[in-house]
Amino acid sequence: MLTVHILTRILLFVHLLSKTQFSQALFSKVLFISALLLIQGCLSTSPQQSVIGDLIIAEPIAISYKNEIALARLTQVLQRAEISDGQRAELFYQRGVEYDKVGLRALARFDFNQAINLKPDMSDAYNFLGIHFTQLREFNQAYDAFDSAIELAPDHEYAYLNRGIALYYGGRPNLAADDFKVFRQYQENDPYRVLWQYLADVELDQQKAHQDLVLYAQQIDETVWAKNVIKLYLGDLSQGTFIDQMAENVNSNEALTERLCEAYFYLGKYSQMQGDVNAAINFFKLALSTNVYEFVEHRYAKLELDLMRETVLKSSAP
Repeated sequence: MLTVHILTRILLFVHLLSKTQFSQALFSKVLFISALLLIQGCLSTSPQQSVIGDLIIAEPIAISYKNEIALARLTQVLQRAEISDGQRAELFYQRGVEYDKVGLRALARFDFNQAINLKPDMSDAYNFLGIHFTQLREFNQAYDAFDSAIELAPDHEYAYLNRGIALYYGGRPNLAADDFKVFRQYQENDPYRVLWQYLADVELDQQKAHQDLVLYAQQIDETVWAKNVIKLYLGDLSQGTFIDQMAENVNSNEALTERLCEAYFYLGKYSQMQGDVNAAINFFKLALSTNVYEFVEHRYAKLELDLMRETVLKSSAP
């Protein structure tokens, strides 16, 4: 009824306007604007919900005062205390971790490099540097950093994960799959380890990757939320149902934001595999909007966006 009323008023206005001495050009502009207003009115009164209305949007995680205090104290000690090189290296590393938590990546890299200069056998610092090089798409430097971390600490399981991710984004899915396998075998009932294994495997052999994912899923408890991601990838759960269940058993805003960071990243990868580029881009943006800088999913959502934009530009180039 409202749309019909608006249409009647607009048509009456245009009719009266046509009787005046306005120029034809001005009359055409008014007619065009009137049409736009009519379309806007129709859209605003449409009974259909927008897609975004079905999504849960995270409240971005703010920088904690604890992080700020930790950074201030570490900086104070580094500037004033008389300590050994080994102790100073540890403090640089700790401050680098704090910078990384709040997304200050350049400052974090500086501190990790300082730590390694003072203590060349610090495997954790090499691991973090490798992560940052991966995010910068400096893959050869990332490989070197992870190789150093693993050489210094052969049981550094997360160095295998992170080297696998670097290899995955560096276009070497076969080598990435090998590293993800090592990482997965440390804890075979961890759904996130299984998911990264699948992301590399599907690049090599889609059918076998699906079969292996079915087997891996059997080792994961049904009460673990991230198993829903696996069910989504296997086709056992629809995207709509997955989205509806994203906030289940979450009791705080921080936990919800962390959950959504993960969920939107893996929805982005799922949309990629389905060939829905626009949906994938939007999901990766949503993952980034959470500000959960420490999560793997947040770290690589930006890289995914950069790679997808490049692909779109290349495909649209003459």
